[in-house]
Amino acid sequence: MAARYPDFRLGSVLATSFTATLTERCGDALERIPTPQRLVDWLAVSGLAVESCTPAQLDLARELREAIHAAATATARGEALPAAAVQVINERSTRGRAAPVLTPEGDRRWQLGSASRVEDALSVIAADAIGIVSGERDGRMALCGSPTCQAAFFDTSQSRTRRWCDMGTCGNREKKARYLANQRKKSG
Repeated sequence: MAARYPDFRLGSVLATSFTATLTERCGDALERIPTPQRLVDWLAVSGLAVESCTPAQLDLARELREAIHAAATATARGEALPAAAVQVINERSTRGRAAPVLTPEGDRRWQLGSASRVEDALSVIAADAIGIVSGERDGRMALCGSPTCQAAFFDTSQSRTRRWCDMGTCGNREKKARYLANQRKKSG
């Protein structure tokens, strides 16, 4: 019987979607890429298909994920970027051989190196993180309002006041908790 893993939480921003492969960081943490194959699966659904992944490459990916999360969190809080996180992001960015290519439909797609290596995919993710943390993209870094989540996300809403990393999970859970608390107050 195949192992059942939690669904991926995919957003429109590659780097912060990648950090969402570990959720509920301030509660019961939920690892969404527990095996090398799950990283292969996540990369495929994110448009960065690779042929395979080793345990060592999974470790590199997790290290990058945590570095992006640390840098994004610092950015959202207006704090200095952690030097170790900057170093990891820069190292992963420069280690890959990925190139942007134009599709016939006029979209940008990433073409990984000839062997479709995990390192190439990680360089694309790191480059995306650099773009959002450095302020090159239109939006702002924010932290999820859920006390158990605290995920860093890139807010591109018109007002830049989004409170939840994902309305379908964190937002609904928090709104339901407030509603139930209000109902208890009314009946008690």
